[in-house]
Amino acid sequence: MKDTFDTTRTFSEFGLREGLVRAVDAMGFAHPTHIQSDLIPLALAGRDVLGQAKTGTGKTAAFALPILHLLEPTDALAALVLVPTRELAIQVRDEFTSLAGKNGIETVAIYGGQPIKSQVEKLRRKPGIIVGTPGRVMDMHQRRYLPYDHVRIAVLDEVDRMLDIGFRDDIRKILGGLPGKPQTIFVSATISPEIERLARTYMRDPAKLVTLAKSLTVQQVKQSYLSVEAWDKSRLLVHLLTHESPAMTVVFCRTKRTVDNLTKALAKAGIDAHAMHGDMYQSKRNRVMDRLRGGKLKVLVASDLASRGLDVEDITHVINYDLP
Repeated sequence: MKDTFDTTRTFSEFGLREGLVRAVDAMGFAHPTHIQSDLIPLALAGRDVLGQAKTGTGKTAAFALPILHLLEPTDALAALVLVPTRELAIQVRDEFTSLAGKNGIETVAIYGGQPIKSQVEKLRRKPGIIVGTPGRVMDMHQRRYLPYDHVRIAVLDEVDRMLDIGFRDDIRKILGGLPGKPQTIFVSATISPEIERLARTYMRDPAKLVTLAKSLTVQQVKQSYLSVEAWDKSRLLVHLLTHESPAMTVVFCRTKRTVDNLTKALAKAGIDAHAMHGDMYQSKRNRVMDRLRGGKLKVLVASDLASRGLDVEDITHVINYDLP
């Protein structure tokens, strides 16, 4: 547990609002993770932070708790959180909402693949926190539904993935368009020279954190691998799913084409598998996720990118069809 949690500290020591401490306690966390222990005090002090942390180390709460502490219910469009994918936008929004409780600070998620109208209505409510993908954030800004005038805190979550996807120019335009120098926080699994250059450009004397703690779940996972020729992978997967009979499986693939082809191959073998990747309409992706979370789907075949931020309980097997 020491690899994940800082057992020398408790959340009450950070000086967070009582409601936030109660929310964390209700989630069952007595101690902060290392990234939370390091990042929360710096963020509360108004520092810019460049933090390195893996997915699954509690990094969302590390920046969400300070933001919820620093904002008031009357603050409108005051915090902007950029994320690489729609699924992660939804997950981050949900965590903000859970932590906020009834404090009056609303968080909304905006992302592509859904009608503009419904998201415009959310922005018209003047929420305190916006979580969005760079493309949709820029679109809403250009349509004048999302002015940057009152943004006091900007967070880039999974910066490395956003750069990999190709959001480089969008990120620069968004950060460059923010008035003054808002408090800025970067969180990334890796910190490349390009990310450090971004930090130097848009941050003021950032504190650099490197937290390589294990994820919250890795200790509970039994890992193994099978050597197989590329041409025989689908046959082996069918064999595993048929004879192991896992309750709920997620199969990760590198490309959308592989996702589609593999899903068809599994269906041909009599396995009820569903696909999820970035070319699918968001409404269909939501239906697939609802079925998965409801325990009505046994096998999900997903692209690595589309599954970024996937948060589902009761998954018994995870299979990397391609090397991650």
